[in-house]
Amino acid sequence: MSETTGESGEQAPKGLGAQLIRLQAWVRRGFSEGRSPALWLMALVVGVIAGYGALGLRLAIQTVQLGAFGAFSENLASRAAELDALHIIAATFLAGVAVSALLFLGERMKWLPETHPLVVADVIEARAVRAGKMNTAPGLLSAAIAAVSLGGGLSAGREGPAVHLGATLAAVFTKLLGLPARAARIMLACGAAAAVSASFNAPVAGALFAFEVILGHYALRSIAPVAAASVTGAVLARIHFGATPAFPVPTIEPASIADFLAVVPLGLAAAGVAIPFILAANAAPRLVAEQAKKIHWPLWALPPVGGVIVGLIGAFVPEVLGVGYEATANALAGAYGIGLLVALIAVKLVATVITLGFRFGGGVFSPSLYLGAMVGGLFGAIVAQTLGEQASSSAFFAVVGMGAVSGAVLGAPLSTTLIVFELTASYEASIALLVAVSLATVITTSVTKGSFFHKQVERHGYDLTEGNARVILQTIRARDIMSPLDASDITGEMDEPALYEDDYLGRVMGFLSAEKLDGAPVRARSGDQPITGYISKADAHAAYADALARAHAEEHR
Repeated sequence: MSETTGESGEQAPKGLGAQLIRLQAWVRRGFSEGRSPALWLMALVVGVIAGYGALGLRLAIQTVQLGAFGAFSENLASRAAELDALHIIAATFLAGVAVSALLFLGERMKWLPETHPLVVADVIEARAVRAGKMNTAPGLLSAAIAAVSLGGGLSAGREGPAVHLGATLAAVFTKLLGLPARAARIMLACGAAAAVSASFNAPVAGALFAFEVILGHYALRSIAPVAAASVTGAVLARIHFGATPAFPVPTIEPASIADFLAVVPLGLAAAGVAIPFILAANAAPRLVAEQAKKIHWPLWALPPVGGVIVGLIGAFVPEVLGVGYEATANALAGAYGIGLLVALIAVKLVATVITLGFRFGGGVFSPSLYLGAMVGGLFGAIVAQTLGEQASSSAFFAVVGMGAVSGAVLGAPLSTTLIVFELTASYEASIALLVAVSLATVITTSVTKGSFFHKQVERHGYDLTEGNARVILQTIRARDIMSPLDASDITGEMDEPALYEDDYLGRVMGFLSAEKLDGAPVRARSGDQPITGYISKADAHAAYADALARAHAEEHR
């Protein structure tokens, strides 16, 4: 019997060889569709890698902190209160010098072209427009900058750098295996989930954060891998740091009807803090860079200046230094009076904006928790004076405020609600928070036109607030969809309406509609700008519809 031959004349494989080829095709198809059981196993591996990355970042921060302030624990404020002002200023200044050196390295090596450490927004951008691809060296350098910044007492959060580091390590893994875009995006979410879970010892919240912030959807095929990675991160945190939460949370007493009614104005107050925080933290890097340019001050040399300013603030108000978990815990415990709470809200906001504006590394998760705890504690103290014994303890309102501000800043109301639930195990506080954070998030996003992360991504020209419909128009280029032309096919004059190879799909469609054309030639921008292809209006609309269909399938299957 003769064997079957293909079009090339080669014999088609049979028997065991054919089965192996079919198995390989099935595995690759499973990866591309995000449904392979092997992907779940890889999620466990990514969970271990990202979880240890987050724990390693935490230890690096505490090691730098030990050298700078002589404190290895979270109680930096108490330790700083025992030191003289010059010591604190010197510590933050030297941290700025070290960060400047790292930024200079990143600029020279072209790892950090914007002379700024990478953040969570870069992970979101990688998922939305770069097929889940991230560069390793910039991610590791950004983690080092964050460790020096936060260990040196600068005012920012460690969860954002941990998420970016976890996603970077996940991207290294997916690149080594050559995974397709959908699987790479899921692995990014797995890395982020494991990092959040390891940071807060909150596996459910870690998974929801990955869906809510990183992926932007809850596709069924993504749930198992992300959940596996998140649980893995929490297990690692419990193995090495115990089952205690990131900071102590007092027992929440049962709430009355009056308390639940009071969370509505608390949600308004949370929005009142979240809005200026988002606007100021996003505007600060640009404004500082503009002033530096006027005096010809290099961006990589900004951190020492910012370090001195934050050091001066911290010398008088040590509660603003570092991640701030000790002060957050004190606010939850009702340890601060009304006047001090007001001062801490204002000073922390300023210190964090300065830290981010002067190119230090760090995130906004911890500062938003800090600000929310202070706002809630302040609100609770006022309610206690108004209602007397009928009001709950200040811890109830501090916990609700903590989640409301952070949820509004991050644009992640569900994951922050779950973080609070996993930290407090209080069903009543979680229900009250769900009301407050929903109100705060709606008001905040209506004013700022997006979350903190979305505003950061917008600086690169991508609008994620309207989902994939807008992103697709901003990412597909004319060269991707044009029909190439041979030299013999090319006709036309330079004054003929034409598109360029690097034009985005949105401009292509807008150009064809505005010029009332059924198609147009495509030119290269280099040299004499020769015509290299042709795009018809039908091809442009077909490419848009196909990309929308694929994005919809990924988000809903």
